Amino acid sequence: MHGEYKIPGGKLVVVDLEVEGGALRDVRVAGDFFLEPDEAILAIDAALEGAPANTDTVALAARIDAALPESTVMLGLTSEGVAVAVRRALAQATEWSDYDWQLIHDAPQSPALHMALDEVITAEVAAGRRPPTLRVWEWDAPAVIIGSFQSLRNEVDAEGVQRHGVTVVRRISGGGAMFAEPSSTITYSLAVPQSLVSGLSFADSYAYLDDWVLEALGDMGIKAWYQPLNDIATEVGKIAGAAQKRVVGPDGGPGAVLHHVTMSYDIDADKMLEVLRIGKEKMSDKGTKSAKKRVDPLRRQTGLPRQAVIERMIESFRNRHGLTRGEVTPEELARAEELVRTKFANDEWTARVP
Repeated sequence: MHGEYKIPGGKLVVVDLEVEGGALRDVRVAGDFFLEPDEAILAIDAALEGAPANTDTVALAARIDAALPESTVMLGLTSEGVAVAVRRALAQATEWSDYDWQLIHDAPQSPALHMALDEVITAEVAAGRRPPTLRVWEWDAPAVIIGSFQSLRNEVDAEGVQRHGVTVVRRISGGGAMFAEPSSTITYSLAVPQSLVSGLSFADSYAYLDDWVLEALGDMGIKAWYQPLNDIATEVGKIAGAAQKRVVGPDGGPGAVLHHVTMSYDIDADKMLEVLRIGKEKMSDKGTKSAKKRVDPLRRQTGLPRQAVIERMIESFRNRHGLTRGEVTPEELARAEELVRTKFANDEWTARVP
């Protein structure tokens, strides 16, 4: 069995192992990390040898920590990262390189249609009728997008959205409300097979699926990191928020994961505060006193036009994982348009949590 895990902000860990009699055997850990002293790698292998195959990530990491020499120095490597690689090997997880990735980047579309396309495309990936897909959104109108479980009246200022001509939609994933304007927002979705995140905890899957964009930002000179549970941050503030939805496959099969991210290229902070209700609890949780200070746009940090940032992100993904241009099929579009009519542009769905 073979498992790989790119530690967020760190290096690649590779684990090869066998399972005999319900226990790990012939465990070999490797990777492009740095580790001192040399014999520490043997201690890691020995710590994992004989562990019950159902041992969870926390317990595997504890076995490694207990076995390491006191003088051990790990750079780009953690005991938790090794444990995750073990769990991915046992789960027979797939890797980014196992797939032919497809890009969808269409003309501007309505907020409701974007919500519907996310649902349809992820369902198609879950059914095996579509390859893993990176979809970059273009907006045709300003929008507030609330999470699946958020209260409409608690999150949205009805007078503010009406005054500014903002469309309110509810997405299928959880998480918090986002304010998006066509020229100020960069949004993308990843629809991936469940097997790509097998062996990862729910929280770890966020970091794993965000890693490529952290590297893309790094290519543009921005040092960014994953901030649990679902933010991407820099030294001067948050620049993005992510959300996920698991979709079950046909007949209850493994299915797919929708991971979408909204990034602030620019932002009208005053307008944001007029259309969103941002409470004191949220400010306290983020460690800041002002919503205006929570987000630091990419425009200021990169000095690049919005389209240039998008093009560099796409090129970065292509260089790392491969990417070919695709499109929404007529059948997918028809299903999405029907979902707009019956669900995403429907007041009953939008206000399902009043």
